[in-house]
Amino acid sequence: MSDPNPGDSVLQDQYNAQKITVLEGLSAVRKRPSMYIGNVSTEGLHHLVYEVVDNSIDEALAGYCNHIQIQIHSDDSVTVEDNGRGIPVDLHEKENIPAVEVVMTKLHAGGKFDNSTYKVSGGLHGVGVSVVNALSEYLVVEIRRDGKVYTQRYERGAPVTPLTVKGETQRRGTRVTFKADPEIFTETEMSFDVLVQRLRELAFLNPGVRIDLADEKTLKERSFCYEGGLISFVEYLNKNKEPLHPEVIKFEGEKQGIAIDVALQYNQTYNEKIFTFANNINTKEGGSHLVGFKAGLTRSIKQYAVQTKMSKGDLEKLSGDDVREGLSAIVSVKLSQPQFEGQTKTKLGNSEVKGLVENLVYEKLSIFFEENPKVIKIILDKVLEAARAREAARKARDLTRRKGVLSDHSLPGKLADCQERDPANSEIFIVEGDSAGGSAKQGRDRKFQAILPLRGKILNVEKARFDKMLENQEIRNMISALGTGVGKDEYNPDKLRYHKTIIMTDADVDGAHIRTLLLTFFFRMMPELIERGNLFIAQPPLYRVAVGKQEHYLKDEAQLNALLLRRAVEKREVYLPGLEGALPPEELIGLMQTFSRYEEILERLSQRGMPRRLIEELIKIVAKNRLVVADPETSSALKVELEALGYEVLAMEAAEEEQGHDLELWDPKSADGQVRIRLEHRYLQSGEFKKLLELYNQLEIFHQTPYRVKDAQGAEELFEHPRALFQYLMEEARKGTNLQRYKGLGEMNPEQLWETTMNPEKRTLLQVRIEDQYQADELFTTLMGDRVEPRRDFIQYNALEFRELDI
Repeated sequence: MSDPNPGDSVLQDQYNAQKITVLEGLSAVRKRPSMYIGNVSTEGLHHLVYEVVDNSIDEALAGYCNHIQIQIHSDDSVTVEDNGRGIPVDLHEKENIPAVEVVMTKLHAGGKFDNSTYKVSGGLHGVGVSVVNALSEYLVVEIRRDGKVYTQRYERGAPVTPLTVKGETQRRGTRVTFKADPEIFTETEMSFDVLVQRLRELAFLNPGVRIDLADEKTLKERSFCYEGGLISFVEYLNKNKEPLHPEVIKFEGEKQGIAIDVALQYNQTYNEKIFTFANNINTKEGGSHLVGFKAGLTRSIKQYAVQTKMSKGDLEKLSGDDVREGLSAIVSVKLSQPQFEGQTKTKLGNSEVKGLVENLVYEKLSIFFEENPKVIKIILDKVLEAARAREAARKARDLTRRKGVLSDHSLPGKLADCQERDPANSEIFIVEGDSAGGSAKQGRDRKFQAILPLRGKILNVEKARFDKMLENQEIRNMISALGTGVGKDEYNPDKLRYHKTIIMTDADVDGAHIRTLLLTFFFRMMPELIERGNLFIAQPPLYRVAVGKQEHYLKDEAQLNALLLRRAVEKREVYLPGLEGALPPEELIGLMQTFSRYEEILERLSQRGMPRRLIEELIKIVAKNRLVVADPETSSALKVELEALGYEVLAMEAAEEEQGHDLELWDPKSADGQVRIRLEHRYLQSGEFKKLLELYNQLEIFHQTPYRVKDAQGAEELFEHPRALFQYLMEEARKGTNLQRYKGLGEMNPEQLWETTMNPEKRTLLQVRIEDQYQADELFTTLMGDRVEPRRDFIQYNALEFRELDI
């Protein structure tokens, strides 16, 4: 196992208060937060986390940190912890306050303005963690350094406690916990998937650094650590794709103090995926390093084509786009003085980087091609095929334009357009089938709502080349209606005719398939529509519940349960042991909903191999004895309790890297016969087990039985378990109701469709967002690509998550 505290102690001593340089104060951040974090919406919110994590990564780049932990808490506060050197705590000479307070409260303060503390850093502006502090409702920093644990609390950027010593430790590192300020941010809910993308990138770009992420709300946990660096990154991008050549082409070099690292591999698909980084920052808008890479790649391939005596006609056809078709590549540069456009660092501006990257790519690829003639021959064949296909697509586009199908002024005949001409106030429903299309046309508000019905399933663009895609009539209708054009030469998202593009399909399997085909089209052909927030999915109701003359439209099972519970408690009273009087109706509904969530997680855990009875008994044991799972005595206490319940403990083994033991159990009472079970200590520390324990404790009021239920006529029934009570209430609530489950939009008349799905004042729309572009790309490749095995594995792995499937 690697040293958790890497780095030389002598060098560590050089990082002290004298290394912290102050440029100016902090006052403007709360007034103009968007100047520092881009915006005050979702992107800016998660940027706070990136700023704190980037500080830990800078410690890793300097050689002092190899483990970073991030935890999203239930209240959307976030903790970032590392095992680096810890922020200096000694007194700063100029400011006369502890160095950590300087870092937290002074803008442009940090250890990155001299070239000795950090040779390479993402946060060269020195505004990162001070901006996080200024925009947080509260921030608590805990530093383990010099054998002591220091802590200090800030609120909205100002220190509210002095820096104090709260204990002693042999460990070192920094732990920052903060909560984004709701006075600043329009959105304060942290997204696990958004953070996953950035953390995965950092793990690829920093080989050997382990990054753990856990979410207390969703119970999701991920851990990233890649020893292979950029090679592992490209292999991940090409996962489930068919590579053209078996090995990733990888090279690196240093020119004029700038380290350049490149990895690339071609695959059989038609999409290019090039990701660029500068000092670990994802430069989404590219910049000089991307321009240099593209130029060097095109130059080296064209140069080799000349050497192989390729015909002049074929050579003239080749373009940069052809050279990059089916390419997955990572370009990473590290430089001491990067120039980014804005604090959010989405584009690299250093002009000298272009020539350096271009020359290195040209030199290294030329050598590689000379040494690997078979690989370059395969790549050249792919490039030529791309050039020919591009020419065929151009001719197909010209032909369709001559027919008037793709021109700006020609709209498909099936389109029922709206009267509004301002795209910002217009919306279009892409509807499955002529039947639903007819209902939508009759039910819509023609002032601002357009309807485009699609006949059948559109072409799967993941498997088809561009020219084949243009032959599909339904796709051509969509392109014409939206007005953006398509393809690299003509696609312009600014020409979108409707700023709300809404996919509206049935709630059955066919509807889901059509929705997936449409999402594939937009993800591959018009990704900016997703990035700009123009694409939505309509949420037609799944249930209609009629009670007398009242109708309720409900979008999912949770809403149905909530309605039925409310009906159930209207005419019934529930009495619990130890309570005076009946349980208040709202409290009972809340408890039953908590129990429903408890049952859902319990079912999910039991489907993964752990017997349901054992899970429930473990929860009771841990709750009753108030066991702390990190305590070494917990395993012994569990052993005693389980044996008292009839389990036979065959073995206790020390758990890896944990303070506890794994237990081998024998269950003689199992309904499936005698079963041997392995209870791992880490299972008790998993997010799902902790959540189950939390819900069990919230249901403490139900731990004493029996429960007495009295109906309106005074009749009473007794129950010994909340499960039986829940089932009774749901069954009673269903009496006298007419429950209809919708499968198709065609089952609704125009008035119902308007009221439930199209009326802006009542409807629910899901906005399509790409929270993790790498995982999204992998998912579309897996589900919609040519290879069968990854799709089968995906279905088998996720099958247990499906509780209900409409066919």
